[in-house]
Amino acid sequence: MTEHLAGAGQELDDIRRYRISVLLVDDQPIIAEAVRRALATEDIDFHYCQDPTEAIKTATELKPTIILQDLVMPELDGLTMVRFYRANQDTSQVPIIVLSTKEEPEIKSKAFELGANDYLVKLPDKIELIARIRYHSQAYINQKQRDEAFLALEESQRRLAVANKILKKLSSMDGLTGVPNRRRFDEVLKQEWLRAIRHSTSISLIMIDIDFFKLFNDTYGHQGGDDCLKQVAKTLEKSVKRVTDMVARYGGEEFVVVLPETGTKGVLAVAETMRADVEAQHIPHENSKVTDHVTISLGVATAVPERGSREEDLIAAADQALYEAKNHGRNQVRSMGLNPADELHEEQSGGMSAI
Repeated sequence: MTEHLAGAGQELDDIRRYRISVLLVDDQPIIAEAVRRALATEDIDFHYCQDPTEAIKTATELKPTIILQDLVMPELDGLTMVRFYRANQDTSQVPIIVLSTKEEPEIKSKAFELGANDYLVKLPDKIELIARIRYHSQAYINQKQRDEAFLALEESQRRLAVANKILKKLSSMDGLTGVPNRRRFDEVLKQEWLRAIRHSTSISLIMIDIDFFKLFNDTYGHQGGDDCLKQVAKTLEKSVKRVTDMVARYGGEEFVVVLPETGTKGVLAVAETMRADVEAQHIPHENSKVTDHVTISLGVATAVPERGSREEDLIAAADQALYEAKNHGRNQVRSMGLNPADELHEEQSGGMSAI
């Protein structure tokens, strides 16, 4: 019921907004009375301004759908008033009918040149006066409605674009950790793979697994596991510095990092930083078979892709390197390249080694 009344109220406001409203600017009250009587039986609002110096202000406040402007007035003549109306933002589009005591072609021509919409010898026949008022007012109202509809459409399109942008962002983010999800990872890797082919540049991938995460969940519960995933994700994101690099959740306790234009040396440095940063968080993991806090294992792969090659091969190589890292004790980085030039010798320092 309330919504129905609110809707009815809005419709009433719309009707009032588009109601024909006349402003007569004339220094002779007798003319004003004659026009008022002519419009008295019509569904038209009538307003009168005798002082030409107040006409612009009055028109701005009343927002009429048409102005009847007397040609001969003290202080300011009608043509000057027409010029003022057209120069004012609030009245620049309002129809103007110039009222004159006689037909004067030169003055009529000048009135139209300055922006008047019509010219009448006063006082015109009642039927003609009403017809012209309705014609010009309705044209003005129609244009206002079209302008408002266009602005409303533009605003609607803007809001839709914003909503779509937000929706797209949400659909590409992992709900738990806040990092990009698997779907977004697949999109970005494909884009960067094709870019690397076009420019003959290297691309690297890091596959990451939280060590003994099932035991962590069994010990601290799923809420504890969720908190751990969020903290690890946040730490991994802080470890990458370039806007082109992306950390994503691959699934479960696995994360993946895409590093465009990064060779073996660079990706190994990033991977080791991630490993050390996560370990430095000292997230308790009393049942880990590595140490008493959370650690990660990382598999690294690098390639300079050629036409016809597949990004899936890079994923498989990084996954194989991760398997080796886990198979050799976890909490370490292992690397594999897809090109002969990328194959590494075994690293002796830190937690990094190549296969």
